[in-house]
Amino acid sequence: MQGVPNDNQTGSFPLRDNLLFNFSGQTVIVTGGAQGIGLELGRFFQKAQATVYLVDFDGDGVQDAAASIGARAHHADVASTDEVNAAVDRIIGETGRVDILVNNAGILRDNVLWKLTDEDWEQVLAVHTGGTFRFTRACTPHFRQQQFGRVINVTSYTGLRGNTGQANYAAAKAGIIGFTKTAAKELARFGVTVNAVSPNAETRMIASIPEEKRQELTAAIPMRRFAQPEEMAAAVGFLASKEAGYVTGIVLAVDGGISM
Repeated sequence: MQGVPNDNQTGSFPLRDNLLFNFSGQTVIVTGGAQGIGLELGRFFQKAQATVYLVDFDGDGVQDAAASIGARAHHADVASTDEVNAAVDRIIGETGRVDILVNNAGILRDNVLWKLTDEDWEQVLAVHTGGTFRFTRACTPHFRQQQFGRVINVTSYTGLRGNTGQANYAAAKAGIIGFTKTAAKELARFGVTVNAVSPNAETRMIASIPEEKRQELTAAIPMRRFAQPEEMAAAVGFLASKEAGYVTGIVLAVDGGISM
């Protein structure tokens, strides 16, 4: 009996190179683009004919990542207002526009709360929530001028449910959800949508989890696996598309059912 092609090892369907999206003539910024989800989203938008800028604190890493997919690189710390503004100014100067912003940059500084330092707390919020705020703020004047824009913020199941040893990360990701909904309300009248995705993907952060804990987390996922980073592409692509112009303020879970 002939069925739908399936990868028996992972349970995932083979991904097509040519998803039905076309972003030609549009400029896309992806933060945290040196690896993982950010790099795969950059690859997706590049294949969909956009002009893609990968932004990352890892200068050498983001240069290599951008070269590997034919995108452009910019070295910046999303926790720095000056560096964020300089990045957006450069991109506008080179392309004349910015259409899509994906706020994906993130770090981990895990510890139980009574061992968390002020620095651990502040750095995680400065990158996740602060970076999302700074890049969105910097792009907003251009979105308003164009009367068009798409912002997609990467949040997490942890921001809704919490996780032992991640009070800072959970607070940051919950903050992104609140920011997403508020920015969506404020920017809607300018033709700008602001949404979030909540992924559950195989990334460096997941790889750093001890094996016993990782097995426990995997068992809690109804689909019994973490996604591959590239499996986030279609969800983000939809939210970034012109066709999604009436979708704003949502958190789209792409997590194998763990948030049910």
